[in-house]
Amino acid sequence: MENIGEKIIKINIEEEMKSSYIDYSMSVIVSRALPDVRDGLKPVHRRVLYGMSELGVTSGKPFKKSARIVGEVLGKYHPHGDSSVYMAMVRMAQEWSLRYRLVEGQGNFGSVDGDSPAAMRYTEARLMKVAEETLADLEKDTVDMIPNFDESLKEPSVLPTRIPILLVNGASGIAVGMATNMPPHNLRDTIDAICAYIDNNDIEIDDLIRIIKAPDFPTGGTIYGYSGVKEAYHTGRGRVIVRSKTSVETTPHGREKIIVHEIPYMVNKAELIVKIADLVNEKKIDGISNINDESDRNGMRIVIDLKKDAIANVVLNTLLKHTALQTSFGVNNIALVGGRPRLLNLKDLIRLFVDHRHDVVTRRTRFELKQAEDRAHILEGLIIASDHIDEVIRIIRASKTPDEAKNGLIERFSLSEVQARAIVEMRLRQLTGLEQDKLRTEYGEIMKLIEHLKAILESVELRMQIIKDELLQIKAQYGDERRTDIVYASEEFNPEDFYADEEMVITISHMGYIKRTPLSEYKVQNRGGVGSKGSATRDEDFLEHMITATMHNTMLFFTEKGKCFWLKVWEIPEGTKQSKGRAIQNLLNIEPDDKVKAYINILDLKDTDYINSNYIVLCSKQGIVKKTTLEAYSRPRANGVNAITIKEGDQLLDAKLTNGENDIMIAVKSGKAIRFPENKVRPMGRTASGVRGITLGSEDDEVIGMICVEPGKADILVVSENGYGKRSDIEDYRITNRGGKGVKTINLTEKTGNLISLIDVTDDDNLMIINRSGLTIRLDISTLRVMGRNTQGVKLINLRNDDAIAAVAKVSSAKEEEVEGEKQGDIEDGTE
Repeated sequence: MENIGEKIIKINIEEEMKSSYIDYSMSVIVSRALPDVRDGLKPVHRRVLYGMSELGVTSGKPFKKSARIVGEVLGKYHPHGDSSVYMAMVRMAQEWSLRYRLVEGQGNFGSVDGDSPAAMRYTEARLMKVAEETLADLEKDTVDMIPNFDESLKEPSVLPTRIPILLVNGASGIAVGMATNMPPHNLRDTIDAICAYIDNNDIEIDDLIRIIKAPDFPTGGTIYGYSGVKEAYHTGRGRVIVRSKTSVETTPHGREKIIVHEIPYMVNKAELIVKIADLVNEKKIDGISNINDESDRNGMRIVIDLKKDAIANVVLNTLLKHTALQTSFGVNNIALVGGRPRLLNLKDLIRLFVDHRHDVVTRRTRFELKQAEDRAHILEGLIIASDHIDEVIRIIRASKTPDEAKNGLIERFSLSEVQARAIVEMRLRQLTGLEQDKLRTEYGEIMKLIEHLKAILESVELRMQIIKDELLQIKAQYGDERRTDIVYASEEFNPEDFYADEEMVITISHMGYIKRTPLSEYKVQNRGGVGSKGSATRDEDFLEHMITATMHNTMLFFTEKGKCFWLKVWEIPEGTKQSKGRAIQNLLNIEPDDKVKAYINILDLKDTDYINSNYIVLCSKQGIVKKTTLEAYSRPRANGVNAITIKEGDQLLDAKLTNGENDIMIAVKSGKAIRFPENKVRPMGRTASGVRGITLGSEDDEVIGMICVEPGKADILVVSENGYGKRSDIEDYRITNRGGKGVKTINLTEKTGNLISLIDVTDDDNLMIINRSGLTIRLDISTLRVMGRNTQGVKLINLRNDDAIAAVAKVSSAKEEEVEGEKQGDIEDGTE
């Protein structure tokens, strides 16, 4: 059966979706989510303020129920959900949300912990005094009034605000396909910047930045780093990093606690505390024993109690990194300009506000001029009447009706309709002499006013001066101090901030596994002990290198092919004494067939005096030495750099840091050693191949160690494979030229085995000996006496079965650590 009169039009669904969605998104952009650049308000806020002023709930009047206000706004101007109106009003009443509140609330308006406000039937509100400045002169035809949703009333399309709301209170909103996030600012600074722009329209953004400085958040905090702020002011987009304000207190028991006084803008305090507690429970943050919220009406106070040995600065930096104690405010200055969204920089925002004020002042002046001219016109009529009062009375008495009287007056005195009506309606008391004088005085004043208003309309300078004066008046009345501090320095976290500068033992195994362990994990033992289990290496692996360094130092790694790599100590994975560590190959970009042979601990690569007055001396297995300034190694590269050109069949053996005035000693496997002054080796470039340091006696001999010492400052310790060691005075070795064969340093026998290590020691050092089986022993150097050059030495460690010493390292003494003598060994003291 046909449907008569029904017309079906086929429409492409894609087109329909497209046009409908564009309509929807435009509506959201223009009349919901984005603020107008002129008054800085979204439609809902503008309607709330206008509705409240129409209801008469101004700052001097009693509070009215919020429900009453919401009903007014809802019914007259904003046909959406009541919660959207109420929540908009609530936000305007929260001091942690708005830098300058526009609504004064009475009752529960929520809290910085994210508690929701009471229902609108319980709360009351009225306008703040500052909000009245946003509505000032509204009745003087300063802005366009537009019909409301049902065209029964008019509402303002924008407010004639005297306060630059967009800059001082900021805005945030999510539209469709775009969003805005504008930070609040200090009123004084903002007005000073606007006045500076009025004085000089060509002012540079950098000059404006000096005045407005940075955002000023209602919740205080500290802006950390300035580049994001500058970028935001120049381009309209940028990242402003905001940190909490904290202090450190010490309890009577000597423990520290971190106190948080202010948190970043838009951060929920309760959630922040829960997050910190979760991180502590998950063991992601160490050093915190308890956290309490002691905030009250006097201000915020979050107390974070620290454990006994925790360092407040380190814990704080970790908290800043992992929690909302530091957040970034992503500035995105998008506002409606002439009904279209635009990204605006600081100068645009100021210029457009000034343009709006100029428009308002011009319209207000026109309105006042028209009113003044109308009044002057009536006064002229009244003055004429009072000059001929008897005649006027006669004409009126002779007339039958008011209209007749009016017409009679118009004919006799050639008045206008308005003037004649004013005369007919004049009261008898206006015939008294005093009132007659008043008319003339008022007329004189009105004529002066008209002249002044005309002058304003003719001069841009005058209008600008008025805008400026009104702004300065606002500044004097409502201006306050900045709440947010600015720290101009360091833009980002320095990763070192997360690590206390503690002493670490860095161990590297024969197969290239590296780790760092706190020095405190190692205990001192007596000489001849068996040693404690040091590291869980693989069967065929053993520890080879050991060094002490602090967390903020830089390690230089030299490989046998002559390359140099960098690593901060804190970048080295931490492990326990027993753990294996990570393969160096995973940390550095080393070629698969290359191997780290030497490492140097550098205090500070950025200190120019330090890097220019220190040198790195390299030594190869074939006895080649080379000296280069540390400066050549002060620019870390991820892929490493060439430190020395190694000849075929040779390998880099060791590298040492020197100050240019040391003696160099080189020892070989067969037990000989050479000593020569460092200045015999001239400094060379990074890629040079070096000069001869010692001449090897035979094909299978090789260099086993090199040291650089200041004469008289240290003794020489040599250790052989089978656990014999000997400490002797450096002066036992005469100074020779570099390149010689050297002199005997230890009497080697079958029992002692080959020479394995040469190190410089003092009584303050501890010796760390690592066996191939992985056992470590740490002993005090002061228990070893100094003996002659040509002796066999003493037994330092008892080796089991066919174990041998893998590496020897010296570590700084740990006098405060307990001495653990696991087994007092026999001391064999053999001399030739």
